[in-house]
Amino acid sequence: MKKNTLTIVLVLGVIALIAVWMVGRYNVMVTEEENVETAWGEVENQYQRRNDLIPQLVASTEGMAIHESQYMKDVIEARAKATQMTIDPSKMTEEQLLAFQNAQGELSQALGRLMVNIERYPEVKADAHFMKLMTDIEGTENRLAVARNTFNEQAKVFNTYIRKFPNNVVASVCGFDKKPYFTAEEGAKTAPKIDFSGLKHD
Repeated sequence: MKKNTLTIVLVLGVIALIAVWMVGRYNVMVTEEENVETAWGEVENQYQRRNDLIPQLVASTEGMAIHESQYMKDVIEARAKATQMTIDPSKMTEEQLLAFQNAQGELSQALGRLMVNIERYPEVKADAHFMKLMTDIEGTENRLAVARNTFNEQAKVFNTYIRKFPNNVVASVCGFDKKPYFTAEEGAKTAPKIDFSGLKHD
């Protein structure tokens, strides 16, 4: 009787230790996933800031030749497409992130082409409000690059943790899936760079 009781106690003790271990690993995964989602929130904030600046940019060119140019039309169309893309970070897939990145990348390239062709419109370069918006958009593009890198770093920490044995067992049981990464955009080396440092008032 005593031997059976001891066996039961030992079994229960082992089960308790396993449960405590699993809870500990689960909690780490929850924390790391929260870090990924927080980093994604900053990515969204910066994209939203850029989206909010573009209507001001368009409005500031009312009455100017560039307002009806193909460059401006491309920016407006790309923004409309980009603002339709939303992602739930807790259920993010590689396909969703790629579609999101492509839409936002099209907007970045449209802005880049607009900037490259500003020289054709001297009245625009002379407008202080327009130039201020240019600077704000450039700053946002820089912050976007930082935010995307931070997201990738957090996703890598999470992905590495849940792939290691025996963490992968807990991740599988509890439904933790690998997070996708931002990738180098196709044509990034040849796409116009958004850089207004060369634009000076005449």
